[in-house]
Amino acid sequence: MDTRTAASSPARNAEPVETGINRPITLIVIHCSATPNERTLFSGSGRELRTPVDEIDKWHFDRGFLRGAAAAQRFNPSLRSIGYHYVIARNGGLFTGRHPEEVGAHVAGYNRNSLGVCLIGTDSYTPAQWATLADCLPRWCTAHRVERRFATPAWREGVCGHRDLSPDKNGDGLITPNEFIKRCPGFSVADWLRGGMAPLEGHISPEVR
Repeated sequence: MDTRTAASSPARNAEPVETGINRPITLIVIHCSATPNERTLFSGSGRELRTPVDEIDKWHFDRGFLRGAAAAQRFNPSLRSIGYHYVIARNGGLFTGRHPEEVGAHVAGYNRNSLGVCLIGTDSYTPAQWATLADCLPRWCTAHRVERRFATPAWREGVCGHRDLSPDKNGDGLITPNEFIKRCPGFSVADWLRGGMAPLEGHISPEVR
C-alpha cells in the first residue's frame, strides 16, 4: 500500500475533476504510453511505490516538459512535468496528472484547448481500462461541454486519438494510416465511439491480476 500523503501523491482511483475549470476545452485527445501491453508501470511498494503517473512524469521531465510553478503548487505538487491530465492504469485505476484548468503538453498545436488522457499500453487494453474510459468520457464531455462525437480534420472539436491529429496530407477529409505521425492510441477512436464505447475486438488484453 502506498503510504505517502494525499498532498504529495497524485490521486489514484480518482474521480474526474469537474469544478474550478474556466479554460475553454473543445477537444479530448486519447493517447497511449507506447509501452509493452504487459507492463503495468507500477514498481516498488510502500514509500518506494512508483505509479504509472510517476513514471510518465519522469519521461516528460527528461524531455524538457515543465509545469508552471503556480499550477503545480495548487494540484499534484509532486508531479513536475507530466503533460497529461489523466492516466488510466492497466488495472483500470484513474490517476490525475495536470488539473484540467492547466494547459497540457500532450499534442503540439492543440494543447491550449484540449484535455489529454493516456492509457497505459500500446494497442491492447484490459477490460478494466476500457470500462474506466467508457465511464469517464461522458463525464468529461459533460463537465467541459465537449460534444461526444469524433473530431474530424474539418471540425477539430469532440473526441479523437493522438494519431487523428496528424496532417491531412491529401486533403480528403480523412486521416489514413499512411498519414499517421504516430500510431497512438493504437486503435480507432472513431470506431470505438461508433460502437457505443464497447471494447474493440483485437484490442483487448487479459485483466491484470
